[in-house]
Amino acid sequence: MRHGLSGRQLNRTAPHRDALWANLVTALFTHGRIETTEAKAKELRKHADATIKWGIGVADVLKKGDKMTPADKGKVVHAKRMARKVVRTDAAMDRLFTEIGPHFKASGKGGYTRVLKTRFRRGDAASMALVELVGLAPAVD
Repeated sequence: MRHGLSGRQLNRTAPHRDALWANLVTALFTHGRIETTEAKAKELRKHADATIKWGIGVADVLKKGDKMTPADKGKVVHAKRMARKVVRTDAAMDRLFTEIGPHFKASGKGGYTRVLKTRFRRGDAASMALVELVGLAPAVD
């Protein structure tokens, strides 16, 4: 029975899926827009939105700068450690807490990512999709 098992398996083991989501979320935060298969894109939304919530939760606290209380500092450290479970690079972490979190702070709950179907991949005809952060311009590399 499949009780309580949510999410797509994508013919991968659990550690492989965890690494896949971490790499895709990191790439999304780094570049602002990525192209992947439609199934991965739809599942990626859950992981990206959950990680963005850690940046949103401490956006106001980070504005205080040097005036943070020890409790505020603990909250920031906790959020960064939780986000670090998914986000792999320092550049993506910085962007999450300096740009992405404050940007989505005012927008309300959820809907931080957008999935747009694009094409069929040549070779295996997999349906491809573009995943982007809503309202943020893609990062210039």
